[in-house]
Amino acid sequence: MTPLAAVSLAAKQGLLPRNNGAQAFLSHPVVVAGSLALAAGELAGDKMESAPDRIVVAGLAARLMTGAIAGAALAPRDERLVGGLLGAAAAVAASYVTFELRMRALRRYGQTASGVVEDALVVGSALLIVAVANDQEYPGVTENENGALRWG
Repeated sequence: MTPLAAVSLAAKQGLLPRNNGAQAFLSHPVVVAGSLALAAGELAGDKMESAPDRIVVAGLAARLMTGAIAGAALAPRDERLVGGLLGAAAAVAASYVTFELRMRALRRYGQTASGVVEDALVVGSALLIVAVANDQEYPGVTENENGALRWG
């Protein structure tokens, strides 16, 4: 749910491409509040031992949909389909990669500690992606002469 919350907040701040239609919908107060509530619920629920694995069908479907919406929202109008497909693919791929990493961290550091670190990485990554996609400055990130991002 974090990508959806990130693009909703970006829409509220006027940071999405204005020509692709996502700005009006995603900036609506109900959508912003709902996406933030869903993301907060996921962040909190992820720390519970009863939380389902992210690679169950329902979890993958939610990640696929929110990734597609976020990818399409960040793309220019004529590239929305590609943006949506990339967002969906990235969300599903990240689900499997992070599942394995989280299981390793969970065994070593426990449910809550591994979840807090993961959440910080997810929220930071989402904010960075929105900022970079919209040519916004992101604290601590600069671009070198070749266009590559670097920290510091």
